[in-house]
Amino acid sequence: MTESPTVQARTDVAARARAEVLARAEARITELLTAERARWNGVDPRAAVPVDAVVDLVRAGGKRLRPAFVAVGFLAAGGEPADPRVADAAGAVELLHAFALIHDDVIDDSPLRRGRPTVHVRYEAEHGRRRWQGEARRFGEGVAVLAGDLAFSYAARLAQELPARARAVWAELVSEMIVGQYLDVAVAAESLLDPGLSEYIANAKSGRYSIHRPLELGAAIAGNTTLAPAFEEYGTALGEAFQLRDDLIDAFGDADVAGKPVGSDATGHKMTLLVSLAARRDPRVRAIVRAGRWDPAELRAALEDAGGRDEVERRIDGLVIRARQALADAPIEDRWRRELHDMAVAVAYRDR
Repeated sequence: MTESPTVQARTDVAARARAEVLARAEARITELLTAERARWNGVDPRAAVPVDAVVDLVRAGGKRLRPAFVAVGFLAAGGEPADPRVADAAGAVELLHAFALIHDDVIDDSPLRRGRPTVHVRYEAEHGRRRWQGEARRFGEGVAVLAGDLAFSYAARLAQELPARARAVWAELVSEMIVGQYLDVAVAAESLLDPGLSEYIANAKSGRYSIHRPLELGAAIAGNTTLAPAFEEYGTALGEAFQLRDDLIDAFGDADVAGKPVGSDATGHKMTLLVSLAARRDPRVRAIVRAGRWDPAELRAALEDAGGRDEVERRIDGLVIRARQALADAPIEDRWRRELHDMAVAVAYRDR
C-alpha cells in the first residue's frame, strides 16, 4: 500500500532529524580526535600512534548503529536535534565501540576489521618490518591495548557532562558490555553448554549495549523516563536478534561482505546462542562441541543439517515481531514508531 504524503513527510522529517544528530556526533568525534592528534604529535610523532589507530578505525566506516539508537531514543523522547548533549552521547558510544572492537580483536586474534588489518596485526607487522627490538606480537598487542584504552578515555570525556540520569545509564552500559565480554571468553574456555547463559551473554555484550542502553541513554538526556519499559522490551528482543544475526553471519556469511573473517566463532570455540541451541537438541553438534576440536566447515555443515540455521531465522522473525509490538502502546509519535520499526528490520536482516 502506498503511504500518504502526510505519513511520508513525517517519516522524512524523522530521518532528517536523526541524520542531523549523527552528523553533529561525527563532527564532535572528528574535532576531538583532530585536536588530540595535533597535541600528541607536538610532543613526538610516536605519541600520536595510538590516536592514529583510533582515527583509522573510526574512519574505516561501520554501521554507526549505537549512535543511531541514541539519537532516536532522544528524539522520540521529545529532544531537539540541535541539543549538543545528544551529539556528545552519540559520539561517546561510537568511541566506546571503537574501544570494544580494538580489544575484542586482540582477544579473538582477528586479522581483519572493516576490511582492513586490525590494530594489533598492523603494528605487529610494522615492528617486524622495521626490525625493532623485542617480540613483534607483544608490541602489536600492546599498541592495540593502549589504543583501545585511549578510545575509552575519549568516550568518557564526551560522556562526562551528561545529566546525572544519563551518566547512570552510561555506567550500566559500560559495565554490562565488559562483563558480558568476559563471560563470552570464559564460557568458550569451558565449552559450557548453557543456552540460558548464552542468551544472557548475547544480551549483555551485544543487545543491551547496542540497542536497549543507547535508546535509554538518549531518552535520559531528554529527561523522559516514561519510555523506559517499551525501550527495554524493544531493545532486549532486537538485541538478541542482532546477536543471532551476528552468529549466522559468522557461521554462514561471506567475509568480503562482512568486512571481517567468518568462522572465527568456531575457531575461538565461542559458545554462541546459535551453537548452544543446536547442541542442546542435536547429537552431532553436541559431539563437536564436547570434543573441543571445532572445525568451522564441519560445524557449519552440522548446524545446517540440524536445522540450526532455519531455527535461528525463525527465532529472529519472532524477535522482530516482539520488538515492534513493544512499541504499539508506547507514548511516542508515529514517525518515531515507524523509524524504530524500520531500524529493527535493518538490524535483524543485515548481511554484515
